[in-house]
Amino acid sequence: MRDNRPRKRTAALGSAGALVAATLIAGAFAAPTASAENRHPQDREARGAAIAAARAAKAGIDWQDCPADWGLEKPIQCGYVTVPLNYAKPDGKKIKLAVDRIGNTGTKKERQGALIYNPGGPGGSGLRFPRRVTTKSALWLNTAKAYDFVGFDPRGVGHSAPISCIDPQEFVKAPKADPVPDTAADKTAQRKLAAEYADGCHERSGAMLPYMTTPNTARDLDVIRAALGEKKLNYLGVSYGTYLGAVYGTLFPGHIRRMIVDSVVNPARENIWYQANLEQDIAFEGRWKDWEDWVAANDTTFHLGTTRAAVQAKWLAVRAAAKKNPLGGVVGPAELISFFQSAPYYDSSWVPVATVFSQYVAGDTQALVDAAAPDLSDTAGNIASENGNAVYTAVECADAQWPTSWKKWDRDNTRLHKDYPFMTWANAWMNLPCATWPAKQQTPVNVKTGKGLPPVLIVQSQRDAATPYVGAVELHKRFKGSRLITEKAAGSHGVTGLVNPCINSRVDTYLLTGKVDTADVTCAPHATPKP
Repeated sequence: MRDNRPRKRTAALGSAGALVAATLIAGAFAAPTASAENRHPQDREARGAAIAAARAAKAGIDWQDCPADWGLEKPIQCGYVTVPLNYAKPDGKKIKLAVDRIGNTGTKKERQGALIYNPGGPGGSGLRFPRRVTTKSALWLNTAKAYDFVGFDPRGVGHSAPISCIDPQEFVKAPKADPVPDTAADKTAQRKLAAEYADGCHERSGAMLPYMTTPNTARDLDVIRAALGEKKLNYLGVSYGTYLGAVYGTLFPGHIRRMIVDSVVNPARENIWYQANLEQDIAFEGRWKDWEDWVAANDTTFHLGTTRAAVQAKWLAVRAAAKKNPLGGVVGPAELISFFQSAPYYDSSWVPVATVFSQYVAGDTQALVDAAAPDLSDTAGNIASENGNAVYTAVECADAQWPTSWKKWDRDNTRLHKDYPFMTWANAWMNLPCATWPAKQQTPVNVKTGKGLPPVLIVQSQRDAATPYVGAVELHKRFKGSRLITEKAAGSHGVTGLVNPCINSRVDTYLLTGKVDTADVTCAPHATPKP
């Protein structure tokens, strides 16, 4: 559950041979009494969050031009917000979180505050959000008049006390083992790599691991709100950012002014996170088939077959060829899945992935190698990829108790693979470090409506692969007064970034006026990609 922007995905879970596939969010707070503080760790953390927010409100943010190597042009400004590593000990070790902003483009009278963004992950950076203003993104012109656009690197990410689990160059090295095991020995080898990866996280980032949780990131979000001088939070979260929003809304219901969650993680405790990844495997298979149907319907362009079965046969053929002899010496099945999975993730990848696939079938192997192989010369990109995967793993492993029984993992994934083979084993190996995680694992927050929670706008496509539709329905039930916009018969991840006037107009109306429809809304799908 990563970013809602399409991008080349070459990163594989360096030690486990799996892919960055899945996943995939100072107000009226009364400090608890000392006796309650001693009884409940959550109360200590709530008190620590209130203390940290009060300090941040007083300190503010020292805004400066952004460092040149951050890739953020003027007039975007950058700064840092200090937060406790452990909110139960607000006077203990501190870390600094990188934030950036661009002021509203309208008048002083039009300004409604700051809009804070999280793109997902866990492990995604939100620092590029203000660039929607500098690049004049048409979908956000109206909102930009009213809001400062604020992005941040969550704890552990990018410029915010980054964590690491393995040498980045080792992390991207290819080819990796085929995620689909042929033998028991293959499974044993992957289990060993996953355990080594977990150990690497402990060796390189052990002090951070117990505190790399979604509730702590939600507390960080509240401290950022206070540092910005905002009494209440305006928030846009996509993918994992919806779970961050759901947890924030539960912990700080009275601190929210407006909240949009887009492509929603099912927040039910029993879904976080083992079950969520199994559900993804099913949804990815469905969306993969949608893409194959589209490729078949456009056979005059791509020449990959006129039926889904014909396209699938060509996929299996390239997969088998790459398994026997990695393309260009570096692209095996793992790297192919990492590249091809962007098609079920994002409609914007449908044409580019089909084009490269078509070129390969027509005899141009190099096009596929260029698209799917890691670039070892891109050291900055590889550091970012490794860091993103480390944070993904650390947060998901720390948020919840994971099964430790290999028999359960093996049984569940073997069963799913029979009907949903595209992503199942790749996803399993990516998450398996959580089975031997060396740091404390928490109990997920019970997401629910609290006093002061305003109407939350929920946006979701029906056939989303990374965050299946049931997640939006579940959050809608839990957040009373919320409104659900369903994009029917569509499946791209990150709906608010797409052109669909039925959705775009409602997002604008909500952010500008706070108004939602009197009932839930179903929108027709956005335009299907054209070759």
